[in-house]
Amino acid sequence: MRPIRPGDRGPAVIEIRAVLTSLDLLSKATGPFSDEFDAATERAVRAFQQSRGLSVDGRVGAETWRALDAARWRLGARTLYHAVPVPLTGEDVRSLQERLLEMGYDTGRADAIYGIRTSRAVAQFQREMGLAPDGTCGPQTMDALRRLGRKVVGGRPQWLRESDAIRQSGPALVGRTVVIDPGHGGTDPGVVVPDGPLRWTEADLVHDLASRLEGRLAASGVRVQLTRGPASETCLPDIDRAQLANSLGADVFVSLHVDGHANPEAEGVATYHYGTDNGVTSATGERLAGLVQREIVARTGLRDCRTHAKAWDLLRITRMPAVRVEVCYLTSPADRARLIDPRFRDRLVEAIVAAVQRMYLPIERDVPTGSIDVSELRAAVAAGTVVD
Repeated sequence: MRPIRPGDRGPAVIEIRAVLTSLDLLSKATGPFSDEFDAATERAVRAFQQSRGLSVDGRVGAETWRALDAARWRLGARTLYHAVPVPLTGEDVRSLQERLLEMGYDTGRADAIYGIRTSRAVAQFQREMGLAPDGTCGPQTMDALRRLGRKVVGGRPQWLRESDAIRQSGPALVGRTVVIDPGHGGTDPGVVVPDGPLRWTEADLVHDLASRLEGRLAASGVRVQLTRGPASETCLPDIDRAQLANSLGADVFVSLHVDGHANPEAEGVATYHYGTDNGVTSATGERLAGLVQREIVARTGLRDCRTHAKAWDLLRITRMPAVRVEVCYLTSPADRARLIDPRFRDRLVEAIVAAVQRMYLPIERDVPTGSIDVSELRAAVAAGTVVD
């Protein structure tokens, strides 16, 4: 869909304003039924995007529209059930998932999608409460939820589950599946910067990075899948990229991007993982993001723009540790000079390989940042030995 932006008018703007008013982000005095996307509406959209962990641009694109639609629902306002093929989504689903996680039931990630795992968690709760275990959250189930408190204490339940799953899977990379996502592509080149007779595009640079990363990981015994080729005709939506990773049963998902800004002084690397403003996060995604960020900064000297929690579809829908890495600012002359150097891109991908390896090492066996020699991982695979 074409983004709805300041200055637009129409029924869609009325709907946007109504939702923002119901969330107390737009003053009722302004009237939710105006069809003008005015300055107050833009401020409210930006506040909403900030609170939901979305890109803050003041426009309502497809992702922001879905988030606004989901925000209409409050837990208890409707009956929730596992719908096929299009599952129910909404803030009420997320609230239910968070409540069940606090009580010790495994819904998986609190992603606001009422899938089979959430349905099974509801059925388990119903069974223990003496209710019909149909996996549907209706009035009786809501009454039972309101009567009970937390069952799990001493740590975030999902953190414990995800950390234990990583620990039990072992430290070796051999046999794991990693999906690498070169951002943009097709009709969407991403950030574009003319440079004399040359023209640098984000889509081309991140595909080169992805190809190099594919080679390093494959040499370490990893099965690797890219979400697109170098000359794709269309740009795959983020939802489709996430669903591709899920369908492949990936162990890790890494999305590669470069950034851009009107100010050429903006520079550095930042890494993103799934998380919301109320503390819900992907525990393993957060750990992987921290490792990737530290390894890249240590091995390249790029400015550290830190890690950040976001609720982008790409990070929310993926069911494995997932990160999005903004490796440089293409609009920065200093970053660009580094990024167009193939040797620098090699250091970038080796940093990511080292971070993925460290994620699978037990905490007590973790190593200092920058100390893993990626060539030794390749040599161990070639010699028939692996990290154990």
